[in-house]
Amino acid sequence: MTSTTASAPEALGGKPSATPLIEMRGIFKSFLGNEVLHGVDLVVRAGEVHALVGENGAGKSTMMKILAGVYRPDGGQILLDGEPVSFEHPLAAQAAGVTTVFQEFNLLADRTVAQNVFLGREPSNKGIVDSAKMNSDTTALLKELGMESISARTRVGSLSVAEQQIVEIVKALSQDARIISMDEPTAALSDVEVRLLYQIVRQLQARGVAVLYVSHRLKEIFDLCSRITVMKDGSLVRSFDTDTTSPDELVRTMVGREFSGYFPPIDPQTQLGPVRLQIRGGGNSQVNKIDLSVRGGEIVALAGLQGSGRTEIAHGLFGIEPFTRGEVFIDGKTSTVKSPRSAVRAGLALVTEDRKTEGLALRQSVFANARLVLDAVRPFGSAKDVKRIPGLLSSLELSARGLGQEVRYLSGGNQQKVVLAKWLVTDPKVIILDEPTRGIDVGAKRAVYDAMRVLTKAGIAILMISSELPEVIGMADRIVVLHEGEIAGELAAGSDEESIMTLATGHAPVGQLANGVQR
Repeated sequence: MTSTTASAPEALGGKPSATPLIEMRGIFKSFLGNEVLHGVDLVVRAGEVHALVGENGAGKSTMMKILAGVYRPDGGQILLDGEPVSFEHPLAAQAAGVTTVFQEFNLLADRTVAQNVFLGREPSNKGIVDSAKMNSDTTALLKELGMESISARTRVGSLSVAEQQIVEIVKALSQDARIISMDEPTAALSDVEVRLLYQIVRQLQARGVAVLYVSHRLKEIFDLCSRITVMKDGSLVRSFDTDTTSPDELVRTMVGREFSGYFPPIDPQTQLGPVRLQIRGGGNSQVNKIDLSVRGGEIVALAGLQGSGRTEIAHGLFGIEPFTRGEVFIDGKTSTVKSPRSAVRAGLALVTEDRKTEGLALRQSVFANARLVLDAVRPFGSAKDVKRIPGLLSSLELSARGLGQEVRYLSGGNQQKVVLAKWLVTDPKVIILDEPTRGIDVGAKRAVYDAMRVLTKAGIAILMISSELPEVIGMADRIVVLHEGEIAGELAAGSDEESIMTLATGHAPVGQLANGVQR
């Protein structure tokens, strides 16, 4: 990954003010006697997009929640326009023009866009809610952001994730927001939706709104942000201008490791084995003519735009929406997977893209989560396998207070390690990883990548789905690119992003054979 020049404020449509809009000085915070913030400083200016970065557990979320009025600091001071302020409640922060868009949206799915935007603040006429004004005011705000395609009368539950995020931003603007904090805003967005968010952020900056941007995605930071503040272990490490640093330096500042060492190299002793997974002419209502194979010890990546059929292939293999055409072979034997249970028994494992809603029971313990699949498919005779769980978690370098700790209190990276352990205890032949590092920090990503290399060395076949092209290029032995439900082509390891996107967008000429492309 290389730095871009688009981060300069002038390139984004507005120049930040030299005067701080919000200052957090010497912020301390403790929970149950454990100090998690150690005198952190943060300065954000009007019209500035400011990145707040660091590994999970660095204290970013705590800082955001203090700024949003969710938590009160134990020490330090917050200044707004140079004047001391104290936010006793999120409503007090919102009244001062400070709002936060969290990963989990605060929206009511069965109500309209306008009803959500003005929830609790509905305009009235003689004691009756003035729906006409509410709709017209919401429409005007949407128009200001260039989002006329979204109707104020549309039910929020029918909107895409990106459109729901826009509703949250419009809600903030309706409250005269002067600073908007965004927590991992692109975690669940497609490439097209990410570009839409870029447009919105630039519109906000042009209006003089300050944006505090929390993300693990380095490209977004260098595309959008003019300043970066790095936190580690509850302390401020450094603040600097984006155009004075590089991805290498930023990663080194966050985790003490060069970006060039981000993806572990292939162990030369890893031997590719026989084909463990093969699909011939696979298809269902969403994908068609799927021919691919994965050998033991190999990582094959599925790349493509959102909706291209990547996850649908995983669901077809795993019996969530079984293939209705073609054949599937596991270790050379015909497999007729019709349900997830039969998929597990056939030797497949699926690490889903949303670990919180699909992969974990958040209020259960680490140990209970690690045995979830085992208990479902081997209820009589899994005692020996259960005894392997502590060792598996240890080999994945899980950081937790103990096996009895509730999973919801773990960082995203450690939650992902529990999900991996849940599947590894079933001794799978093929592991399907759908967005394996979504929403986890750069240090935890490296731990997942290391685990993938260990698995392939043990002869397991990995089918990886990822929207992060550096991850695809850095980890895959082969890259299969999809477009509109069909395979557009195949690329060799180390291919560039342009080659992948040419296939993903359907722009590669028929019969092209270049840069490893096979058509």
